[in-house]
Amino acid sequence: MKRLMFVAWIVIAVSAVTQVSLAADAGLPRSTPEAEGVRSQGILDFLGAIENSQHEFHGLVIIRHGKVIAEGWWSPYRADLKHTLYSTSKSFTSTAVGFAVGEKKLSVKDKVVSFFPDLAPANPSENLAKMTVQDMLMMSAGQEPDPTGKITPTDNWEKEFLATPVVNAPGSKFLYNSMATYMCSAIVTKVTGQKVADYLKPRLFDPLGITDYDWETSPTGNSSGGWGLRVRTEDLAKFGLLYLQKGKWNGKQILAKEWVEEATAEHILQSPDAPKEARENSDWMQGYGYQFWRCRNGYYRGDGAFGQYIIVMQDKDAVIAINSETEDMQGILNLVWEHLLPAMGEGKLAANDTTTALQSTLKALSLPVPAKGVVSPLQSAISGKRYLVEVDGKKRTGSLKFEGDRCMATFEDDKGSYTIPFGAGAWVFSETMRLGPNLVGKAKNHMVGLPPRKVAAAYGWKDDKTLELTLRYIESPHTEKILMTFDGDQITLTWTKVFPGAPQFKFSGTIQK
Repeated sequence: MKRLMFVAWIVIAVSAVTQVSLAADAGLPRSTPEAEGVRSQGILDFLGAIENSQHEFHGLVIIRHGKVIAEGWWSPYRADLKHTLYSTSKSFTSTAVGFAVGEKKLSVKDKVVSFFPDLAPANPSENLAKMTVQDMLMMSAGQEPDPTGKITPTDNWEKEFLATPVVNAPGSKFLYNSMATYMCSAIVTKVTGQKVADYLKPRLFDPLGITDYDWETSPTGNSSGGWGLRVRTEDLAKFGLLYLQKGKWNGKQILAKEWVEEATAEHILQSPDAPKEARENSDWMQGYGYQFWRCRNGYYRGDGAFGQYIIVMQDKDAVIAINSETEDMQGILNLVWEHLLPAMGEGKLAANDTTTALQSTLKALSLPVPAKGVVSPLQSAISGKRYLVEVDGKKRTGSLKFEGDRCMATFEDDKGSYTIPFGAGAWVFSETMRLGPNLVGKAKNHMVGLPPRKVAAAYGWKDDKTLELTLRYIESPHTEKILMTFDGDQITLTWTKVFPGAPQFKFSGTIQK
């Protein structure tokens, strides 16, 4: 089997203890699929479809009738780990705006320039002057193209956003714009005196029991808004449950019902001129709310790059939270509609053999570990020696030191030198200050002040001359693979970021005597 693999009993035992501990802390009741009217076979079919696809899942939590009925993490990912959300962060920023509106600190009809009189152009254009908080929430700020990539490497994102031409009338045209979400975050900070991550703590995170989260910041100290939040998979499910319950948590209205309904309603169509068939087959053409996407079947979702999902299914009283890495985000939603949606029935079902089989499968989820391979005779010859390669015209050094079933690999880049332990055909867990792949890696202040990255690393010899290192950043969707080919005193590094659209890099150099 490609992805559903049984792991060592000790790993299962540790994972089970971790999950039980988290369940006790979470406050969410647990149940079984059949007890809540869901066929376990449908969930098994979903897991099987994932296994036979190109999608790589990291975490899955399914809630029905307010209870967790299925949860699983694909080793080396775990229940206790945070996971990069990318644009699912936007739904949390929208929620911060909702709280601020409820506290009468702002209105969605407020003009954006009114919050930044010292940063706005002296004579703002008519379109810029008209732009409202609502326009930014519904991705119709009027800028084109999306200025995010151009602005994030600069020192003041607010000033650069306000200096960007607004070519379309605000509110008239959908265009995805992460920097507009950032401006919503900056506005919340303006009116509350707190960055969004701190403002949400007593209002959202504490009531829901969401702890150990973190959120990237801008150069001016605001939460990045449109990306950068990291929480656990179960925390995503809790957030979705809050919205499913129209803002209620444990019987208390913590977020206004009116905001939930307004934020998740359709405010603008993404592609109004698209052919009917195209719209019917796409979950990206069903309308957009306030940083929430509308889905087919009348549902809505929080949505982040590479497959970070919170899917809210109102008529089924269900929430599905997913962390994954995929190039085909529509493909994952297709599998949800194909397998999980029809599995949800009415009334309690009798437990059966598939109920037990599902629990066993969920506990044994695992991603493939690189094969150890046959130890190359070169291993002892290269161990401890430094290699020298040229990267973008700069000399870079590194080394490999083999100690039993571990390889201590040292890499160097512009920011420093990093030593990471790799296991022979087995994951070794550690932390590193190496940033790793990220869509917004060029943003000013990226990951500044956040903890070291948690990684799982393994190696294996593919043949006598070829060593493969696999480095998973297990609080993100991403992985790096380094193929090292040796020929006498020559070394070639083929560096692949397992990241849709990311280029492959090849460096040549020598082993130092």
